[in-house]
Amino acid sequence: MSEECARKLQNATREKLRKFNFLRGREVQPGEFWDVVVVTAVDENQRDAYELQISDKVDRKELPLGVNYLVFSDPPGSKIGNGGSTLCALQQLTDIYGKTLNTLRVILIHAGGLSQRLPSASALGKIFTAVPLGDPLYQMLELKLAMYVDFPLHMKPGVLVSCADDIELYSITDDESVRFDKSGFTALAHPSPLSIGTTHGVFVLDANEKSYNSEIDTVSCLGFLHKPTIDKMRDSGAVCQRQSSCISVCDTEFVYTDSTYYVDFSTAKSLLNLLKEVGPLDCEIDAYGDFLQALGPKATIEYTYNTANVTKEESSLVHIRQKIFHLLRGTPLHVILLNNSKFYHVGTTSEYLFHLTKDVNLRTELGLSSSAFSLHLDKNSEDSTRCCLMSSILDPSCSVGCGSVVEYSRVGVGASVGRGSIISGCWVSPGLSVPDQVFVHSLCVNHQDQTGFITVIFGINDNLKQSVETPAQIQTLKLFGVSLVECLCHWGLDHEALKFSGDASCCSLWNACLFPLCNDQRSSFALSLEMLHAVLNGTSITLPKDTKLMSMQESLQSKNLKEMLKLRKGLYDDIRQRRVSK
Repeated sequence: MSEECARKLQNATREKLRKFNFLRGREVQPGEFWDVVVVTAVDENQRDAYELQISDKVDRKELPLGVNYLVFSDPPGSKIGNGGSTLCALQQLTDIYGKTLNTLRVILIHAGGLSQRLPSASALGKIFTAVPLGDPLYQMLELKLAMYVDFPLHMKPGVLVSCADDIELYSITDDESVRFDKSGFTALAHPSPLSIGTTHGVFVLDANEKSYNSEIDTVSCLGFLHKPTIDKMRDSGAVCQRQSSCISVCDTEFVYTDSTYYVDFSTAKSLLNLLKEVGPLDCEIDAYGDFLQALGPKATIEYTYNTANVTKEESSLVHIRQKIFHLLRGTPLHVILLNNSKFYHVGTTSEYLFHLTKDVNLRTELGLSSSAFSLHLDKNSEDSTRCCLMSSILDPSCSVGCGSVVEYSRVGVGASVGRGSIISGCWVSPGLSVPDQVFVHSLCVNHQDQTGFITVIFGINDNLKQSVETPAQIQTLKLFGVSLVECLCHWGLDHEALKFSGDASCCSLWNACLFPLCNDQRSSFALSLEMLHAVLNGTSITLPKDTKLMSMQESLQSKNLKEMLKLRKGLYDDIRQRRVSK
């Protein structure tokens, strides 16, 4: 990216943040902001958590006021994917607003799911992941709304569909605007290297329509490829040649990849006919791959048989996809080419650490801070500018290593955090030492009518989704890079007695009952940390007799949401008070 492109992107981003900060905590005027903000949740438990947090944000005036903030949960039963969530949300909006819906501008943010790749977001939701920006501290919800702050002004009534764990930045000239005013679907498109195209959606455009000499252009789309191979991109004519300094990607060859899209209500009603035809969904539908691949004159039905990217294939999937294809065939797909734009994904521990501590580009573009709404270590220390502290209180004598994130935590005298680690919702007692590249997260849980704490510890690179069919096969599971069987030996636990919560045919680090239940936050952290040190140092410990062990999965099912938010509020109040007293 040229210096000129980078400068424009930074200035445009700062202006969006300025506009959103102006709207925070004040009653918005009609047409000035979204009429309805919808966040999707995977189940009723997650919906309750989201509603409570949004209510708190409104009360603290961290969001624009006079807006309907709604949370819709997926129906119980089968996982239905973000496509199924889109359909169910459209139906619930119709039920609530009736004909009035045709006059509203709605943003729909998909935030359901377990967030197994970034477990610190599992309990309270990835849309509420903290971002080192703003005062009060931003979370992903505020950031998404800020980056889209200009959209409602140039949008016909309809729905903008987005996801909770990505960030899109773009710049355009003062006399241009991103307009969602056409029928059918209108998608944002970002110049990306071909390698990125293999993990995203890719647009196939008419070579005669494309313009590379401006920062924005709206064109019709011939077809959409979902996570294609590079050969498929070339064969389909999706690969473009860089011909202008307006293009933000530096590669000579690039493709336009997807992020967010708009659908007008007339088309949305067509989608709802699918629910009427098939009844309750029993398979996962992708809001991008299954909807957008049906669009454009080059769309063919062949994609409906391709299940390579499906996590769990249900017998009804191909049938439902073909229903979608025939339903949407002939619907226009317009693409807004944002030639000077960036797309960032922050849904994994490695992405989260990189973007918040090492990514100079994002830090510059967004104005991210090394310390946001925190009381912390010596600002003059070398590591203080290379880590990320958010809504935390750290004693001046403690140390935090380069590339680490500390959020919603208290760190005591002389304690240390190694490099490349995540500390979330923890109380670190004086003198304790957290090693490099570990993920530590404390949760408040309810157990037998008592409130307790669980601190889960994983290696940053541990695969929490990897599973085996029986406990007898757990030697292949690795915790901190060490066989789980060996870990159990260090803790004096019989691997044959290890329990797994939930589905007995799926044994993974996610549902392995490894973490001790304790009475308070500090002792929970200390005991789990002692277990980690035993594995890393090759020593042994003995857990207290009759210690209850829980899994990450079980902790989420029994989480004490109100107590967790109360702890965060306690930090918030302490930081505010100490700032005033300084």
